[in-house]
Amino acid sequence: MSTEPSSLSKLAIDRGAAPLRRRRAWWKRWWVWLLVLLVLGGTAFALIQRGRPTPVEIGAVAAAYPSQSLVLLNATGRVTAQTKASVSSKGTGRLEWLGVVEGQRVQQGDVIARLENRDVAAQRAQAAANVEAAKANLAQGQAELADAEANLKRTRELAEKNFISASAVDTAVARYNKARANIGTLQAQVKQAQAALQVAEVAFEQTLIRAPFTGMVLTKSANVGDIVTPFSSAAGTTGAVVTMADMATLEVEADVAENSIAKIAPGQPVEIQLDAYPELRLLGSVSRIVPTVDRSKATLLVKVKFVESDGRVLPDMSAKVAFLSRVPTPEERKTVPAVRPEAVVKRDGRDVLLVVKSDAPAAKPRAAEPAEADSGTVAVTPVTVGGKVGDLLRVDGATPGTRVVIAPPEKLADGARVTALRK
Repeated sequence: MSTEPSSLSKLAIDRGAAPLRRRRAWWKRWWVWLLVLLVLGGTAFALIQRGRPTPVEIGAVAAAYPSQSLVLLNATGRVTAQTKASVSSKGTGRLEWLGVVEGQRVQQGDVIARLENRDVAAQRAQAAANVEAAKANLAQGQAELADAEANLKRTRELAEKNFISASAVDTAVARYNKARANIGTLQAQVKQAQAALQVAEVAFEQTLIRAPFTGMVLTKSANVGDIVTPFSSAAGTTGAVVTMADMATLEVEADVAENSIAKIAPGQPVEIQLDAYPELRLLGSVSRIVPTVDRSKATLLVKVKFVESDGRVLPDMSAKVAFLSRVPTPEERKTVPAVRPEAVVKRDGRDVLLVVKSDAPAAKPRAAEPAEADSGTVAVTPVTVGGKVGDLLRVDGATPGTRVVIAPPEKLADGARVTALRK
């Protein structure tokens, strides 16, 4: 049969052909499980992030002054006293008594300290006694003059009756002239003694240190027992006993750049803010502009006097000076709530602030634990937008000090939790 060999050849195994592979199940493929893990991880991450607070920039509603819109120029300076003195003694001696302390108010002429003056007091007493002795001698001379004058009168009467000789009259005249001349000498001695007493009183007065004007004692530079000299150059000596200032003459000295001096004129209204009391704003005015330019800083010194006074203002306090275009009204000097413009957003056609309300802590956090004051829940609060107050925007309906979200994202909704963005 011719077909038999071909049938047998079909039954032969072809060793050169590629073996057939069985198809693996889909769940046994590695990329399927990788895809599943990625999906599960993304879902878990989304669920975890859903409960976490959104990091945002948190600011606060400030208490701003509408008078800031009147500011033409700002400058910094220091409070100084126009009347200020380092009080010392004209004489030299040991300080025996000091009757003032720092912050004490004294009147002009009050004795605030005293040097040892027993020797000077003795000299004054001696000079006073010399005055009394000179006055007594003058009184005695005046009595002798009166007696000589009476004797001369009697002698002349007797001479007219030829009861005495002419020589007796000459003797009486000589005695009278001598007594009258002696009066001049005695009067000069009284004046000399009085001048010596005045010198002694001046020397005694120099041991008493008096307040040169009414003011307040700022510093105390000497203690009882120190040697006080008007020109202190020796070791162990001091010049000034106290430093005092007249608080009614306080003013602010501000440095203004010479390219801005054209914005300032004498009498211009000024608002003064002290660094020590930021809430205190006092009205002032430009007193004078010192006509000298500091070449090293290219500035001029402008002196501002206080129109409004306050007992908390002290010399050498740092101050900020705002030069105004006009005198502010009483309403413009009252605080208004204001925020950064980017904190105000539109929601449902209304101007709102996203106020951050702090989460009530269950217990006081420890020092090592992070503070919860930088996180909270957002509350959408409608406000009425006013005008610009400096770099801020007036918002009626907000309370100064309230924490708000600055430039909140659109997806941030009412009730969402936020935390302060760490810079």
